[in-house]
Amino acid sequence: MNHMHHYNDTDQKFLNKIAFLDNRQREHLIPPETLIRQMPIQTEHTLLDVGAGTGYFTIPMAENTSSKVYAMDPDRRMLSVIEEKAKEKGLTNIELIQDYIENLSIQNNSIDFVMASLILHEVSSLTKALSNIFEVLKTGGHLLCLEYEKDDKIIEGPPMSIRIGSEDLEKALALIGFEIVKYTKINDAIYTVLAIKKEK
Repeated sequence: MNHMHHYNDTDQKFLNKIAFLDNRQREHLIPPETLIRQMPIQTEHTLLDVGAGTGYFTIPMAENTSSKVYAMDPDRRMLSVIEEKAKEKGLTNIELIQDYIENLSIQNNSIDFVMASLILHEVSSLTKALSNIFEVLKTGGHLLCLEYEKDDKIIEGPPMSIRIGSEDLEKALALIGFEIVKYTKINDAIYTVLAIKKEK
């Protein structure tokens, strides 16, 4: 009996996490559709969402391309949530990948646009994660990073110690070979950096 209880507990925690992620993102961000419409995404582009979570960006990304959208998350249950949402909306162009960005193994030079939303502060190696993204992007392909600013006044969000400030992120991107296209302060807590993989 005890064992069962443990399961329910874990499942409840997971459901809470989903609700929290969905709400937290909705409260703080401009609507994902709006953000994606502002991005250099074309209808035949192949897209990758490296921190897919509950599909907050994956779903509208899939609605904006006739090509494939890879949704990557290490948690199988998160991917199941995306699968359900895709079914509801009749989207058939999402491919789920259960893995960490550090192990990203999509074909090199095959992706036009990568979304990394609130995920880079969680990776074990920022350099490795960004290098992998750089490899899979086509030349001329874009990466959009969305992160919490490293600012002591902002209590919301992940612990200060693991946050990546925008300046540090821009430096890390530049070192790998990305060119910064645009920095946007979305609100007090959150910023985006759009970067492009330029011709060597």
